Amino acid sequence: MNQPLQPVAFCYLRHGETDWNARGLSQGNIDIPLNDVGLAQAHAAGEMLRNKGIASIVASTLSRARVTAEIVAKALDLPVTLDEGLKEVSFGVQEGQPMSDWFADWVAGRMTPRGAESFAQLTDRTVAALNRALVRPPLVLVVAHGAVFRAVRSAMGVEANVRTRNASPIWCAPGSSGWTLDYTPA
Repeated sequence: MNQPLQPVAFCYLRHGETDWNARGLSQGNIDIPLNDVGLAQAHAAGEMLRNKGIASIVASTLSRARVTAEIVAKALDLPVTLDEGLKEVSFGVQEGQPMSDWFADWVAGRMTPRGAESFAQLTDRTVAALNRALVRPPLVLVVAHGAVFRAVRSAMGVEANVRTRNASPIWCAPGSSGWTLDYTPA
């Protein structure tokens, strides 16, 4: 890893559901829009995040994350800053294909699909983007993707290959014994 993750608390939100999420397909850099469920999830997340101290929102440029962030931002009356570094990983030849056994090997660094970013490359890119976000006024809400949060988890020193639910806030806080992840509203 090129740089460490800054020890600053933040909230993470994976984008709302897409049709490809519902079908278990790898999206990667393909810009798949939110479906009706995902739009509803984004609205619900916006309501859930009201009065939780969010002061800044930084999001991926892909529409599924950007639109989720815009919906939440409207509920919180905040602007959204976009960061290309928070885009979902490029899965190369696996984009549009079912999630399968290759994925765990990719996260573990044992293989990288042809034309894809390695997990290490994703982690370096993600940590740099997250560190840029964390200099904004706290508390920062980061709206991005599932593999991006796996990279964040790896940088935190916690189990990386854990599925992140769509549009469900995760409160992330550094501590003396490592990072704490809380999946309930603060």
